[in-house]
Amino acid sequence: MELRIDPLTGVQVQVTGSRQTRPNRPTTGCAFCVGGTEAPDPYVVKAFKNRWPSFPDERCEVVLYAPDHDARLPHLPLSHVRLVVDLWAERTAALGARDDLAYVLVFENNGEQVGATIPHPHGQIYSYPDVPALPATELARLAEGHRLLEDDRPELTVIERDGWRVWVPSAPIYPYGMRVAPLEQRPDLPSLTDAERTAFASVFSEALRRLEGVFDPPMPYTFWIHQRPFDGGDWPQAWMHVEIAGPHRAPGVMRYVAGAELGSGAYLNPVPPEDAAANLRAVQP
Repeated sequence: MELRIDPLTGVQVQVTGSRQTRPNRPTTGCAFCVGGTEAPDPYVVKAFKNRWPSFPDERCEVVLYAPDHDARLPHLPLSHVRLVVDLWAERTAALGARDDLAYVLVFENNGEQVGATIPHPHGQIYSYPDVPALPATELARLAEGHRLLEDDRPELTVIERDGWRVWVPSAPIYPYGMRVAPLEQRPDLPSLTDAERTAFASVFSEALRRLEGVFDPPMPYTFWIHQRPFDGGDWPQAWMHVEIAGPHRAPGVMRYVAGAELGSGAYLNPVPPEDAAANLRAVQP
């Protein structure tokens, strides 16, 4: 493994040739099912070190949401989703306490089209020695006075209850991009109270169910959680939130980020955000 920086753009790239050998959609046996390589004993939720990490020094973990191979996070009982939230918070706190790490990113790639190599319900956690570019940019903009809840128009709101809001941003990169955040500022997952964690589990799982219900078959998705850095600095502007990316622009039709966008850094979205929000609100979760 080697971290390289492009001399022209300054973009950091972790070169990890070892990941070429990781399993890809295995058809026999599942390492994440009870009795499998990574889960030899019964479990309800489970986190463990990634056997094929993108980064060294035990900075990559896998989070198993449930032992049932065919389960899906948004369809688990609320009490079970809450256990997943608690595990995310627990692992965030443990990794964030390390002196060599500054940022903890919880995320999931759900579906073969967006890179999930094993279909068993799971997500991942990556940890970084510095604050990555995208969360650093968000934190800088928040420090300048930009508000996380800036997009407060009713036509963009999908869910608002129990102190949480789900909305389609006014300028999303993906057709069915959504943002999930507490209405009152909270810096990170560990800081959420008991009641806030339960409410988050309920609202977040409903958001994913709505996303699944927009098209038939359900679109794949990715999500990631941005939270405060754990570098010991003072980050009063940090506001924990989830970004959900739904990449289908029509049933079964991917919206690809292509050459003009990659080359310019300026993105195109064929689905008006107001239409996406209306379609999401129309779903019976």
